[in-house]
Amino acid sequence: MNGLLYRTKGDKVIWTIVIFLSLVSLLAVYSATGSLAYRERGGHTEYYLLKQLVVLGMGLVIIYFAHRVNYTIYSRVAQVGFLISIPLLIYTLAFGSHINDASRWIRLPIINLTFQTSDVAKLAIFMYVSRQLSRRQHVINDFKKGFLPIIIPVGIICVLIMPANMSTALLLMASCMLLCFIGRVPVRFLAGMVAAGALAIVLMFAIAKISGMEMRTKTWEKRLDSFMNDDHTEVPYQVQQANIAIAGGGVLGKGPGNSTQRNFLPHAYSDYIYATIIEEYGLMGAFLILAAYMLLLLRCIRIYKKCPYAFGAFLALGLSVTLVIQALTNMAVNVQLFPVTGLPLPLVSMGGSSVLFTSMAIGIILSVARNVEEMEGKQAEKERLERVMAANAENAAVA
Repeated sequence: MNGLLYRTKGDKVIWTIVIFLSLVSLLAVYSATGSLAYRERGGHTEYYLLKQLVVLGMGLVIIYFAHRVNYTIYSRVAQVGFLISIPLLIYTLAFGSHINDASRWIRLPIINLTFQTSDVAKLAIFMYVSRQLSRRQHVINDFKKGFLPIIIPVGIICVLIMPANMSTALLLMASCMLLCFIGRVPVRFLAGMVAAGALAIVLMFAIAKISGMEMRTKTWEKRLDSFMNDDHTEVPYQVQQANIAIAGGGVLGKGPGNSTQRNFLPHAYSDYIYATIIEEYGLMGAFLILAAYMLLLLRCIRIYKKCPYAFGAFLALGLSVTLVIQALTNMAVNVQLFPVTGLPLPLVSMGGSSVLFTSMAIGIILSVARNVEEMEGKQAEKERLERVMAANAENAAVA
């Protein structure tokens, strides 16, 4: 155990945030899955708790081994990951498992488990964009040589994700553009990309209507209409139940396990887990969750500033930005500040592949942090030796 702790490096604050969010996840999932357990598992409420415990345990293992790898290796992995993501996303659209009128999952044979291929693509594209930004800083103001090689892969991945998961595609595009902005890509190029993205969305809606394949477009339109409509009679059922849960939570909440809306709120253990947390732990609990993600972002900005190499800096910041934006989007949906998206709360919502790929992203961030920590240690040791040598030289001169 001591050897394992000794080999655990990286930002200790980020490690603490991961442990904190994992504990919150166990408490919230156990509380929110009561009615689901009675419907699906004959009342065995411990089933989903144990399942989440196993997934989070696997996530911690992934974080540990990912943070032990030198982050420069992920630069080579990025190209392979991007190339693998394209056929995976195409296969998912054509042959993936259909859940809620969307084809987002691939079912693995033999073990009969499903995972979202968009999770693979998100991780791969952020590593790829970080690699390209670091390698093209000298031509970053050139549209053909600097910008297109970065943004075309992003556009390909987003277009392939968009038909089944518009919210994930928009989140991915926004995060990549923010990373490009930080990477000194000219604003006029990014503005053009925003216009191109808007045109792609309009074309997708038009093609869906013309072809008669309107399954997901109808869902998107309904969500936007209900969000923009001031008539409260049109508020979706899940939004109504989330509002009731939040109103009942107050400042300190009803206490762990005392949620009542978990029995009425759809997906109280995933999409709307934040509303469940507010009901049980109140505004104070909600603030602590928000503060944890904000602190994660601040620590990653610190890593970005201290990392001497562009790839590691962009990698840590890019991965943290997408995690925090996803978390803020989930929270905004729960408190009715944003249309329904279906995005989970990272490391907190019940899940399988989403938790594991989030863990992989955090492990990569910690790998960069470990490298920065080791370089700071070497620099501090060098400065100490220089001070010792200077003191010895001074003593010798006096003698």
